[in-house]
Amino acid sequence: MTEAVIEINHLTKKYDMYKKPVDRLKEALSIRHKSYHEVFYALNDVNVKVDQGEMIGFIGENGSGKSTILKIITGVLTPTDGEINIRGNIAALLELGSGFNQEYTGYENIFLNGMVLGYSREEMADKVDDIINFADIGDHLYQPVKTYSSGMMVRLAFAVAINVDPDILIVDEALAVGDLEFQLKCMEKFTEFRNAGKTILFVSHDVNAVRRFCDRVYWLKNGVVEAEGETMEITEEYENFLKKKSLKTVDRDSSVMEEFSAYDIVEVTKAELLDGELNPLEIIEQDSRVVVKVNYTVKDDSIKKPVLGVAIRTVDNQYVCGLNTLLDEESIPWEKGENVFYLDYQKMALLGGEYYFDVAIFEENATVPLVYKTRYLTMFITGKYVGEGIVVLDHKWKDKI
Repeated sequence: MTEAVIEINHLTKKYDMYKKPVDRLKEALSIRHKSYHEVFYALNDVNVKVDQGEMIGFIGENGSGKSTILKIITGVLTPTDGEINIRGNIAALLELGSGFNQEYTGYENIFLNGMVLGYSREEMADKVDDIINFADIGDHLYQPVKTYSSGMMVRLAFAVAINVDPDILIVDEALAVGDLEFQLKCMEKFTEFRNAGKTILFVSHDVNAVRRFCDRVYWLKNGVVEAEGETMEITEEYENFLKKKSLKTVDRDSSVMEEFSAYDIVEVTKAELLDGELNPLEIIEQDSRVVVKVNYTVKDDSIKKPVLGVAIRTVDNQYVCGLNTLLDEESIPWEKGENVFYLDYQKMALLGGEYYFDVAIFEENATVPLVYKTRYLTMFITGKYVGEGIVVLDHKWKDKI
């Protein structure tokens, strides 16, 4: 049976929040013990268990408690309540240079960090050459750390943490640092740690990085464990939460959606995303069928052969796919009053993420827009981590063709 190296039971970290500095003094001097503060729970009754050799990911929005729990595990913060049992020594990469004395040189900080991690000066002397070679910051090693660039700071911090041979390594958003050569060295060492059965705690906002590395994941939300379990299951649940949250807060005013109408001829009144049974969609599964329903009101029915166009764009305005009824040799209904037309995507093969639809109606050459609405619909796609970029093209890997 695998031994647990980290056991956290009912961990709580709370802070007293005062609106004004004087409120702290008022509370301290209050004869009736009147409270002048509100309590903020950075962590509230959190339970975590990590077995030896596991790589555990922590995900969550800013302020969810990820960094707080790592700081408590490493001893940087003291918990308000709860119990923590750790078996083995820990090396951590938290905030940039958090363990450095800014007045000391890089060389002196190597020994200082070693002592913080529980190593004697003699033990660090045996490791110092490996650390220096790994960091590869040249003569800057003998200059005060306060003169370092952020890149040099991370290189030295990573070199110390990764070369002291810890039982448990904690990495907080610090895997890809420095130039390509240094990143390759970091990943090689990281893989070496995994293969050696070391325990690793990994925090990142990059969900795909968590998927690539982690065995299990804890999702923290507002200081509590929202969910815990197998990596793909929890990261998909987390992404769906973010997409639904974003969907509820999409701003439909002019700062998000722009409308251009050159003539008072037609108005696009509504557009919806529907599934194959014409039920409304919020979150769309990758490769599923998606129907775009467009409602428009015709005010001038003398226009000949009008064209309906629908375009998909990424959130940073990359053009993904633009279709129109002229190219597909289709005709749209054009009678005064309300009209409806559908665009049926049989297989939405886009990768997970957020996308926008532009909806427009043109004259017969699809050149002059009668009405053009940008970012009119928001589409959130969820799916397995099967590729990177925007779209997954049908493909097969073979040793021969």
